Parts: sequence; C-alpha cells; structure tokens
Amino acid sequence: MERTVEFYTVKRGDTLGKIAVMHRVTLDQILEWNPQITNPDIIHPGQRIRVAPEMHHGGDEPFPGADFFQSSVTSPIIEAMGFRLIEEGCSAYADGPDSQWSEADRKSYSNWQHKLGFTGRDADGTPGRKSWERLHVPAVFE
Repeated sequence: MERTVEFYTVKRGDTLGKIAVMHRVTLDQILEWNPQITNPDIIHPGQRIRVAPEMHHGGDEPFPGADFFQSSVTSPIIEAMGFRLIEEGCSAYADGPDSQWSEADRKSYSNWQHKLGFTGRDADGTPGRKSWERLHVPAVFE
C-alpha cells in the first residue's frame, strides 16, 4: 500500500481553525498530524502543515539516493521525511520540518540512524537505503 500526505501552506490571515474547516477536519486532527506546532495560536505565512491523514494506497517513497540530500535540494519528500522523524522521536527541529534539506534534517536523521543501532559514518545523518526503507516515508504527491 502506498501512503500519501497532503500539505497546506499557511497564508497571511490564516488560523488553524480556518484551515481545519477548509479541509473538513478538526483542529485536534491538525494538531495531531503536526506535532511541531506547540501553540495552536501561532502559525506563520509560508509554514507548511499536514492537513490530511496518511492515506494508504501502496508503497512508501522510494530511496532517492544519498546525493539527493544536499542544502540545494527542496522537495516535499524532505518534509515528509521530517514528519516521520518527529513521529519516531528523533526530532532535532526547532520549528518543524520544511521542504529544504537542512542541518536540522541531518541531525534528526542521525538520531534515527543511532536509534536503529548504526554508529560512526553509518550514523552521519545522510540517509542510506537501509535506514530510509526502515523509516517508511510516505509517498508524496503535490
């Protein structure tokens, strides 16, 4: 089964309540799907939040290759990976993940690698095929 995730980019004047109504979900669901939001009264324009549960349709996001994970790369795959790292208790994010590869992504992924028992260069924060496949990043469609 593939899992897909739906995101919404916050616009000026949005509130989580308005976003929830717009997507026919509850505020509690929005908060459950976005553990990086610690105060529901504070969101910022440009912030991307999950607005739908993972929908299961068939496999996970395939491993994009180690060269994919560079600061010049912006992709919803990176954001979906970040949400999975949060779910696994491996977050090093100050404000939650976004779609651009960052030092917080690398640190969070290193935490995941350590959780799996990897050490040394195998836990440097750059995703490898084995650790990626065990993370089960949901397939992302924009």
